[in-house]
Amino acid sequence: QVQLVEAGGGLVQAGGSLRLSCAASGRTFSTYAVGWFRQAPGREREFVAAINWNGGVTYYEESVKGRFTISRDNAKNTVYLQMNSLKPEDTAVYYCAARPYGFAVGRDEYEYWGQGTQVTVSS
Repeated sequence: QVQLVEAGGGLVQAGGSLRLSCAASGRTFSTYAVGWFRQAPGREREFVAAINWNGGVTYYEESVKGRFTISRDNAKNTVYLQMNSLKPEDTAVYYCAARPYGFAVGRDEYEYWGQGTQVTVSS
């Protein structure tokens, strides 16, 4: 069983930065792949970025490439999402998710989810 808690959301102006964190409980978290997803009002939850168990493989949704960076610190059981050059269209609730197998980009492939953290980017 893995429990995930996101933090770091908030209100920021366009062009600004935020760093989200996803803290996990569970001794085997270091073997899990982790993804970040986001959901804006009236829209489906969409993939943002993912990282494999040791941080050696990452993958990004096209619109965030070059602006967002996913990383992890397995000693701290934490995954991060550094978001730079934020745009109003990045406004959403951001969720982290974990799965005990390999890397994945589909939301249905993730087993554990956090409660989400709101990110609001003003223009």
